[in-house]
Amino acid sequence: MIGHTFVMVIIILAINIIYVSFFTIRMILTMKGQRYFAALISMVEVVIYVVGLGLVLENLNEIQNLIAYALGYGIGVIVGMKLEEKLALGYITVHVITKEYEKDLPTTLREKGYGVTTWQASGREGDRMAMQILTPRKYELKLYETIKEEDPSAFIIAYEPKTIHGGFWVKTVKKGMKL
Repeated sequence: MIGHTFVMVIIILAINIIYVSFFTIRMILTMKGQRYFAALISMVEVVIYVVGLGLVLENLNEIQNLIAYALGYGIGVIVGMKLEEKLALGYITVHVITKEYEKDLPTTLREKGYGVTTWQASGREGDRMAMQILTPRKYELKLYETIKEEDPSAFIIAYEPKTIHGGFWVKTVKKGMKL
């Protein structure tokens, strides 16, 4: 009896971890406009959900099953987020402002394959160089490292663009990264 209870808890825990991980990935794919892939994942997700919930509801008098379900849900959120970090879908746009205008940072970044647009900006303490950089998310951390190596005091803001069209970025950034 104890062996069966333990196996049931493990099954419910595993099912919910898988379900919530799929749920997280599906939501991200939906937000990124990957509707067909998101729909495919949702079909698998709902089957897993129904099986897991059914196991808990069949044995509602067994508190350990409910605990396993809740614990699996929480762990699934973490696992889903980690999977999304590894997949690193989409692009990131980074705005950088350096203290010195005559830095070689744009050249260094371009040599590594990043799309960089620069312009002169004025700050409270004088002239600055502002840059806008686009990169696939999988290279985001490398970009930050490069910027910080060249200018440790650089001001950095990043966000995910919703739409990208035209220019150097679309044609070259996808295939031209030399990291």
